[in-house]
Amino acid sequence: METQFKVQYKTTINAPLEKVWKALTKPEIVKQYFFGTDLVTDWKVGSPIIFQGEWEGQKYQDKGEVLEYEHNKRLSYSYLSNWSGKEDKPENYLWVCYEVKQDGTQTELTIHQSNYDEERVKHSEGNWASLVDEMRKIVEK
Repeated sequence: METQFKVQYKTTINAPLEKVWKALTKPEIVKQYFFGTDLVTDWKVGSPIIFQGEWEGQKYQDKGEVLEYEHNKRLSYSYLSNWSGKEDKPENYLWVCYEVKQDGTQTELTIHQSNYDEERVKHSEGNWASLVDEMRKIVEK
């Protein structure tokens, strides 16, 4: 996996850690804030992870493998986007990692992601901010 270009998105969410963790890992919640995407995985290390759906009339299926899963703490997976135009080869998969930490009544969420180039780093930063804002609306209720 190419990890030369990395993005880190860090924020605090006004919700308990368990609620944030569920929003990151439960397909029915992910679908509500992740562009209607269906998340398919069992979260076991070595298992496939699939993000699939339809965006602007185009079907997509992004895929990867669960690399790490520590309940209520950290998870990571490899990731190849249908839209990347990259060949399905190990070196074309990105790395995504979520870390959560309780901070009083709030949860600190840190998202790490490797990227192909500097331009896509900026795009990823914007995407994560947008996605987390949508997730925040759900978990801070």
